[in-house]
Amino acid sequence: MTIAVVDYGSGNLRSAAKALARAARDSGDPRPVAVTADPDIVRRADHVVLPGVGAFGDCRRGLGDVPGMIEALEEAVHRGGRPFLGICVGMQLMAERGVEHGVHPGLGWIAGEVRVIQPTDPQLKIPHMGWNELGPVPGHPVLRDLRQGDHVYFVHSYAIRPERPADLLVETDYGGPIAAVVGRDNLIGTQFHPEKSQAAGLGLLASFLAWRP
Repeated sequence: MTIAVVDYGSGNLRSAAKALARAARDSGDPRPVAVTADPDIVRRADHVVLPGVGAFGDCRRGLGDVPGMIEALEEAVHRGGRPFLGICVGMQLMAERGVEHGVHPGLGWIAGEVRVIQPTDPQLKIPHMGWNELGPVPGHPVLRDLRQGDHVYFVHSYAIRPERPADLLVETDYGGPIAAVVGRDNLIGTQFHPEKSQAAGLGLLASFLAWRP
């Protein structure tokens, strides 16, 4: 069995894969981590990770340019129920659409759209970049080692706005509430970068790899 990190030309694939491999090793998980553009490997994987950095539209086009990859994700994750983790723009791609330099369709797994952050405090800069605290954390298996007040690392100018309150799991504050974690069923996504969030991030990745929704 394999942990698949989807390769569609995004910039943080290797660092995400390295952190996943460390989380697996530290928790005694023998499975290999495969950075792959092969849809058949994604179909067979028992955990699927979609990282992403950059603009929503560019990432969506990059994903669509890998032959058969969106179909493989639909088959393995959306219909097959395989545990899925989206990171940063990979999390945003779970939405129905992104509004960044035009309107771009997402995967449509989380009802809602991705819009620019608009802090109420004009002194707060965009992008939202650096360490920020998490708000209240629910009792979700992937979030079992996270606590309110934990610091995690963000780099983004846009954020998902879920339509269903139940899909919004954790928020952070940056001149107003911003979705930090969303999820439902076998899906979970983090706006922050677990691979850059030290112990809190490694704990989340280990919990994701142990997750059997």
